[in-house]
Amino acid sequence: MRLNNLSPRPGAKHRKKRVGCGESSGHGKTSGRGGKGQTARSGGSIRLGFEGGQMPLLRRIPKRGFNNKSFATRFATVNVGDLNRLFEDGATVTPETLAERGLPLRKSAGVKVLGDGELSKKLTVKAQAFSATAKEKIGKAGGACEELPMPVIHHKTETK
Repeated sequence: MRLNNLSPRPGAKHRKKRVGCGESSGHGKTSGRGGKGQTARSGGSIRLGFEGGQMPLLRRIPKRGFNNKSFATRFATVNVGDLNRLFEDGATVTPETLAERGLPLRKSAGVKVLGDGELSKKLTVKAQAFSATAKEKIGKAGGACEELPMPVIHHKTETK
């Protein structure tokens, strides 16, 4: 094998389909678009769910249920194993100190401490929420849990 006899694998290179170049090419006259009408034109496709003016299925079926996504309380989560790794014995853990240590926290969200991992250091943890296992592990290590209020989000009012 040499550089002068290298070639692409069969089927790796596709030739451009040349349409409208005579009947015998197989792609002449209508260029593979079928007959006349909407689908032969550019942009001639109908939107998803359109049924030709008939009431679409999605609108015929009644709405059901409720989605709590926009009203749900959002938390940035931290595990006790992370606290054990990031803080020294006897330290006070707050959302501010967590942000300083490089944990990605959103200002709009509170901090919830979860119980994954082991905790061997005595820590005073201040957060908006704690899981039952996290409270148990912090208490067992001789630390304390202090619940903070949720951060208040100030929305800018539009002035005209």
